[in-house]
Amino acid sequence: MSLVISHLARRFGATPVLRGIDLEVRQGELVALLGPSGSGKTTLLRIIAGLDWPDAGGLSFDGADWLAKSAAERRIGFVFQHYALFPHMSVRDNIAFGLTVLPRAQRPGKAQIAATVDGLLRFLQIDGLADRYPAELSGGQRQRVALGRAMATGPRVLLLDEPFGALDAQVRRDLRRWLRGVHDSAGTTTIFVTHDQEEAFELADRVVVMNGGVIEQIGRPDEIYDHPATPFVARFLGLTVELPVTMRAGRAQAAGLDLTALPRRALPDGPATLFLRPADIEVLPDTAAPFRVTEAASTGALLRIVAESGTGCRIEAELPRRDARGLSVGQPVGLRIVAGQIFPGGGASAAAPAEPSRTLKEALS
Repeated sequence: MSLVISHLARRFGATPVLRGIDLEVRQGELVALLGPSGSGKTTLLRIIAGLDWPDAGGLSFDGADWLAKSAAERRIGFVFQHYALFPHMSVRDNIAFGLTVLPRAQRPGKAQIAATVDGLLRFLQIDGLADRYPAELSGGQRQRVALGRAMATGPRVLLLDEPFGALDAQVRRDLRRWLRGVHDSAGTTTIFVTHDQEEAFELADRVVVMNGGVIEQIGRPDEIYDHPATPFVARFLGLTVELPVTMRAGRAQAAGLDLTALPRRALPDGPATLFLRPADIEVLPDTAAPFRVTEAASTGALLRIVAESGTGCRIEAELPRRDARGLSVGQPVGLRIVAGQIFPGGGASAAAPAEPSRTLKEALS
């Protein structure tokens, strides 16, 4: 049983929010919709849930047209960022709510509802909270209750909209690991929305990167991290250093840089742009090199430096502080690029960033 989205489009007034989305989510898969605010993630989730309708395109589950079905008929479980628990109901009653409002013909008996709720309380490890009210719970506990309520009706698809966005960092990390275990045990098809790259990569089987109402890339987390398909994905995933290079017979070349570690690429000869992370640059003392360290700042574990050449090329790099002994401002250094992604065509020059840059000390303060 697969959820199939085809050519889905949605406009709000004159603004296109979704522009031809094609996606298939397989049974039992956990998929993350990752992207910045305004990329269309939540709108897509709401259409799957039956809370919004597209202007064009198709949506089916197990061959059935879901656009012809109401939200209730689709049997969707939805978990909101801010829990949406009923404050006047106990944890037990919140989880049971979806079962108690089913049509009479589908509604289980009271004993069966109680047994289902008890099972979920144990499964979600909140059985000691059954008689408490939402105001008496922590944020992490409320999110577990919200998940239990969504799971109680046996949904075909579980949808989570920024499920950990309202929680602090440590609780988010703990709940991510817990949710992955819950998903694997229950085997539910799950789609969740996030703008947090770490969250998407830790939880998901596949990641769908969205931007401006289109899908930029779909793939396993490691595939996307190592091989971003577009400049947008590269920038969004932290490849913030952009260097103009020239392609010759599949090899990238740039004055003063050692690019020999990069594999040969099937790109046409001519100008291209190399995207890389600051940690992908080895900084080596070299009296004959054209770069000099102009700034250096420590974060404790890392040393972040800026190196500039006589031609005005400015490159930021970071390396483990303990590996950087001997590097100091004014020292000539060679730069060896150990990884990166190359796209054809010229881009912003490293010597002329699109926005005025702060010094490293300002950025770290």
